[in-house]
Amino acid sequence: MTELRHTRTIEFADPHETRDRVASMSGLEAMRAIRDGLYPGPPIAETMNFELVAADPGTVTFECRPGLEHYNPLGMVHGGLACTLLDTVTGCAAHTTLEAGRGYTSIEISVKYLRPITADDGVLTAVGTVTKPGRRVIFADGNITDAAGRLLATASSSLLVL
Repeated sequence: MTELRHTRTIEFADPHETRDRVASMSGLEAMRAIRDGLYPGPPIAETMNFELVAADPGTVTFECRPGLEHYNPLGMVHGGLACTLLDTVTGCAAHTTLEAGRGYTSIEISVKYLRPITADDGVLTAVGTVTKPGRRVIFADGNITDAAGRLLATASSSLLVL
């Protein structure tokens, strides 16, 4: 049996440069600057094929193009991609509520996988929405749909404000 091999090269900007440039911005301003290409997104976005496409107070939308490089041995996208995407949208939604100089980190995330994901599902859309803003803890929900609008996975998250 001949094994077909694939290659993917990833280029990304130094994440410290973006961090330093957006430090004086509110979370919403920072998300919009990344969305608009004023500053590069984080390396994880390149690795996972994520792109920030919308940012408003308390909500963000990302698109993801899953590829064969995200597959597990069962012939579908690894659940870690969906979990990472949901962690990203819930965290970035929380970030849009923060003033300059504030940050966050995930406390916990609960993910429900509703359907298998494959590269054939097309562009995935992930939306994160803050359900309860806070000064110390923010609660947010996220969902992922495929190109046909089918719900693939959901998450609830709590995030610690730093």
